Amino acid sequence: MAREVIDLPPAFLRELQALLPQDAILMDGVDLRRYGSDETEDLGFPPQVVVRPRTTEDVARTMRLCYKHAIPVTPIGARTGLSGGALSVKGGVGLAMDRMNAITDIDERNLQVTVEPGVITQVLQEAVAEKGLYYPPDPGSRGSCTIGGNLAENAGGPRAVKYGVTRDFVLNLQVVLPNGEMIWTGANTLKNATGYDLTRLVVGSEGTLGVITKAVLRLVPLPKETRLMLVPFRDERKACEAVAAVFRAGIVPSAMEFMERDAIDWALRYVKGVNLVIAEDTAAHLLIEVDGNHADLLMRDCEAILGVMERFDCQEVLFAETTAQKDGLWLMRRRVGEAVKSNSVYKEEDTVVPRHELPALLAKVKETGTRYGFKSVCYGHAGDGNLHVNIIKGDLPDGVWKEELPKAIREIFEFVVSVGGTLSGEHGIGLVQRPYMDIAFNPVQLALMRSIKKVFDPQGIMNPGKVLP
Repeated sequence: MAREVIDLPPAFLRELQALLPQDAILMDGVDLRRYGSDETEDLGFPPQVVVRPRTTEDVARTMRLCYKHAIPVTPIGARTGLSGGALSVKGGVGLAMDRMNAITDIDERNLQVTVEPGVITQVLQEAVAEKGLYYPPDPGSRGSCTIGGNLAENAGGPRAVKYGVTRDFVLNLQVVLPNGEMIWTGANTLKNATGYDLTRLVVGSEGTLGVITKAVLRLVPLPKETRLMLVPFRDERKACEAVAAVFRAGIVPSAMEFMERDAIDWALRYVKGVNLVIAEDTAAHLLIEVDGNHADLLMRDCEAILGVMERFDCQEVLFAETTAQKDGLWLMRRRVGEAVKSNSVYKEEDTVVPRHELPALLAKVKETGTRYGFKSVCYGHAGDGNLHVNIIKGDLPDGVWKEELPKAIREIFEFVVSVGGTLSGEHGIGLVQRPYMDIAFNPVQLALMRSIKKVFDPQGIMNPGKVLP
């Protein structure tokens, strides 16, 4: 991809070094390259300087200076993203938030927690679990991704089907605007009908409107019991059809994941210590979890789910009997993306459709791959209709990869939108999906988004080159 990078004025660097401690500024090439890539394909766009703030005031000072000199700023989290949202495509300052990693308050009376953006999601979940509380948003990379990135992308994960996505757990945000001013977007209350909802606007804005420096998040009581089953199918479309049938039967699982055969095979080769025998004629699996506080009610849900599965020609169901078995199955599911990447460069499309359309989407992906000559490995959060389509480069010629594949992706996205879906369920638009935004939005909608961006960021310095075409 072509890149335009401005020259940093010497006065800017001198002022930056005067504003911040020496250890907060990185300019070594190794550091710049490290903060210049994430998990998006094989892309790399190093910033010209990395700033690692420790406080909101550090962020505000940095933003005021960048605003003064019109220097691009790219917020950088744990670099686990899959849409290139944290890549410094215009150079400038990479604002790495990893040192702002404190859980500042767990409010057990009001079931709230206040955190800085660099807190790792799993660390937060474990900290509140010790107090009998639960933070459900649960991205596949929860052991390494951070709350700031989750907020920027409105991350979901397996348990969004029952509990909702990140946005549904955000009460209030502290945000530093591009000019260095600091605001709170909402209130620490469960209801808020006061003015425009700036909180929901900032969540999912991918760092294009401001820098989140603190978040007040809602918690729920920790469920006491879970049950987990792995359901194999001979026909992958039957597996997809079974998903909507479960909800029509009146059951809402806490997670419902789809994995086609290649996804599991690749994950099992990549992850050590998970013992799972798969029948030769198995084409796909559903990983289904229910949670709650009463074991007898969960068993009834499992029996009802099993009755639905049998209508779609499932094979023998595996019930995870122990914590170790549950952990092994979840580990396998969470490592599918890494397993795919270990095999080949790939493009991951984060498609989402109404769940009843999932079988048609899977069929469209496979048919498009046949016509364009690419292999795909599909898995995702089936209960949400969220299918991760991993298009494998393998031995595809570079010309086909660069010139023909975007046409195939456009076809898939056009189908997704035609059945009521959209381009991304949880990974965001970032850099790599920008060319397709015209499929999901008409010129009037895009103009409104550009107007909002201009109000927040009149100089266009905040994560430029992302989201809006």
